Amino acid sequence: MHSDPVQNEYAHLAPRYDRRWSFYVNATVQETMHRLDINSHERILDLGCGTGTLIQRLLHLTPEVKIVGLDPSVEMLSVARQKLPKSVNLQVGSADNIPFPNESFDLVISTNAFHYFRYPSQAIQEVKRVLKPNGHLVITDWCDDYLTCRICDIFLRLFNRAHFRTYGTSECQKILQDEGLAKVSVEKYKIDWLWGMMTATATKEAIAA
Repeated sequence: MHSDPVQNEYAHLAPRYDRRWSFYVNATVQETMHRLDINSHERILDLGCGTGTLIQRLLHLTPEVKIVGLDPSVEMLSVARQKLPKSVNLQVGSADNIPFPNESFDLVISTNAFHYFRYPSQAIQEVKRVLKPNGHLVITDWCDDYLTCRICDIFLRLFNRAHFRTYGTSECQKILQDEGLAKVSVEKYKIDWLWGMMTATATKEAIAA
């Protein structure tokens, strides 16, 4: 058993995660990819990559792109390793202490993970640190603007130690702007009657010489 509640939850979920959450994962990955503009020379970090579904789709679309997957769950990464080419770099790590040098990535993507981050502002600081100048951040997660997601959030805060909290569009925008990211945009939408989602995009502006 893991001491960290997120690691503990996904150690149990990993073997059946893709089957259990197939619709949700496929729908949110598709919505995220609609909002990406990827060049083959880019280096990408999938933050909270889980079982690697987004990485798999990105490589199918742009095989030449370099993608790194980071996730706190060894078990989820083990499932990802079975799905992905050996050339994909998968590492264990957390969003609030990203184990890569400054300005390592052109794009950081996080899908369905932000509501687990205990220190969201620190996570965004870390994202900003590892982004290259003019690099981009894309976050897709639950949206608290929707009543169904607010109810889920309240329930999970009471009964699921792994869950931290969800955010509305204005809160998400403020977190990104407060950490100095620019061109922040947050779009909300539903993938079905239950799941209200949002995708936020932001840019790390280059410092003028």
